[in-house]
Amino acid sequence: MATEQAIYSASPAEVVDPDSVLLPGHDVPLGRFTTVRRLLPHRQRRMIGAWCFVDHFGPDDVTGRPGMQVPPHPHTGLQTVTWLVEGVIEHRDSLGSHQLIEPGQLNLMTSGHGIAHSEYTPPEHPAGMHGLQLWVALPERARRGPARFEHHASLPVWRCGDAAVTVIAGEYGTERSPALVHTPLAGAEVMFDGPARQRLPLNPSFEYGVLAMSGAASVAGTGLEPGSLLHLGTGRDEFTVDTDGAARLFLLGGEPFDEPLVMWWNFVGRSHEEIVRARDEWMAGQRFGTVTGCPARPLPAPEMPSVRLKARDRFGVSTA
Repeated sequence: MATEQAIYSASPAEVVDPDSVLLPGHDVPLGRFTTVRRLLPHRQRRMIGAWCFVDHFGPDDVTGRPGMQVPPHPHTGLQTVTWLVEGVIEHRDSLGSHQLIEPGQLNLMTSGHGIAHSEYTPPEHPAGMHGLQLWVALPERARRGPARFEHHASLPVWRCGDAAVTVIAGEYGTERSPALVHTPLAGAEVMFDGPARQRLPLNPSFEYGVLAMSGAASVAGTGLEPGSLLHLGTGRDEFTVDTDGAARLFLLGGEPFDEPLVMWWNFVGRSHEEIVRARDEWMAGQRFGTVTGCPARPLPAPEMPSVRLKARDRFGVSTA
């Protein structure tokens, strides 16, 4: 999914206890027809493990509307994770992949040194659209490797009391996702069918965040409404979820990612010069390949900012 030039959420974070921060996100238009709520990166909390970007879109009624319309655009240094609750999206990329994704399925695209892709809602589509688009930063050892695309039509589900947990990336509970990851990671949808009080395990060496997608819940004593993300920090071995009715949450976690990053437009790199090179090569039609089968023209890259881009650590602190 294409990003805007300014990718950071500037909405103020609310500190709810010494180790937790409530990140409200902000709305970002993607093209003419789709608006997403961007929750990461946030100025106060840039990453959760290697998760460096979180967009929550919907639930939207797209009856008689085009839905998602994202022309070909480039990526480097990251993985894209697409997870749908409602709707359908057609993925095409410069490897030649062509794949529809529906609710309960996973599209995982590893950009490596460079890839381009497009994402469209097909002309014949369901009435609703709701889901997540996430990025995972690739570590140094993987970020210059070959591009790759995976589609997983089914994923493992772990039952923990009242919670049905679908493990999308990495490991959680007793299950492991078949998707390829390059750092210790956890990504899981947590579903409650009705009122519940449930304790869920955590790895104390991971940092975690919990996103509310639908329904209201209290997570570790903090109320979450749809479209908000609670950063839980590290050092916890469990957390408690209380719900008054049905709720859908998404758990993000992983070992703290210690490599400073430069994030700009659709690129994740390590220096200003690296981002400039990626932009120039995209505009010159080099490196990223061609997305065949998509009639839309590729998205042009924005102009580079007038100031030098700085590498920042996971807390958003410049390392220059």
